[in-house]
Amino acid sequence: MLNLERLRTLDALARHGSVSGAAEGLHITTSAVSQQMSKLEREVGQRLLAKNGRGVRLTDAGRLLAEHAARILSQVELAQSDLEAQRGQVAGELRVSAFPTAARGLFPVALADLRERHPALRVRSRELEPEQGIRGVVRGNLDLAVVLDWYNKPMPLPDGLVKALLLDDPADVALPAGHPLAGRDEVDLAEFAEDEWITWGEGEFCHEWLMFTLRSKGIEPIVGHRAAESHTQLGLVAAGLGVCIAPLLGRNPLPDGVVTVPLRQRVRRHVFVVWRADADRRPSIRAAVEALRAAGERVGPAGESDGRPRTASAAS
Repeated sequence: MLNLERLRTLDALARHGSVSGAAEGLHITTSAVSQQMSKLEREVGQRLLAKNGRGVRLTDAGRLLAEHAARILSQVELAQSDLEAQRGQVAGELRVSAFPTAARGLFPVALADLRERHPALRVRSRELEPEQGIRGVVRGNLDLAVVLDWYNKPMPLPDGLVKALLLDDPADVALPAGHPLAGRDEVDLAEFAEDEWITWGEGEFCHEWLMFTLRSKGIEPIVGHRAAESHTQLGLVAAGLGVCIAPLLGRNPLPDGVVTVPLRQRVRRHVFVVWRADADRRPSIRAAVEALRAAGERVGPAGESDGRPRTASAAS
């Protein structure tokens, strides 16, 4: 009889490609991964791992069993979803992530609402960039992830995920108060061809979006500073060190010395939540999506209602 936890370990090895990656994904030690795999090899009577330099690789038998393990674990997820749906109870543990401004702008309201409505549900949240959140959901480390894409650059989603749009979030340009364009009603990106940009980390989706958007308008960006968190970016703007894109969600209060000016192009990012399709029937998933969508309707960029609707219908 194959042990489910050992199959889960094999599946993690296949998806992460290393013992350390599997251990991190499963939140166990590398020694525990090795022990589980040794026991699984004894159960099946075949070698599942082989040395590969300083690491390991799956043997042919390991790859074959890993394919079966992925299907078995998906069926187990479906069974758990069906049982949870049959009980109709919102209970257990839910692991969620959001990129920083969404964690700041949506999680306080949404998670407080979940705690009040469903006291038997324990939510564990963390901040992760969109790509990391999506990987966490695919790997099974997370149940839900709040992620984003931009009006002109969609975020690619792997097969097997479902998404619901939470809100469309307008973005302005944040300028030092003494900038020549600070008093304008609106500006064009082309007017910042000589300015230094304060942007996200290299390789991050939002940074790649900004580079793509500026270059599509014939601007070769001058990147002066990088910061992952929007309020760090705004602090650098306040110091007169450059300009940055400032979405509304989670940005207020603005630091002294910073003004925002709308873009003529009406730049927006789409904020949505993703989860695995095989968990779609879980009441806890549905309750969390409902709470996040309600937060998107109620919560303004400062953490309180500003009376401006920025929501959209679900998408999948």
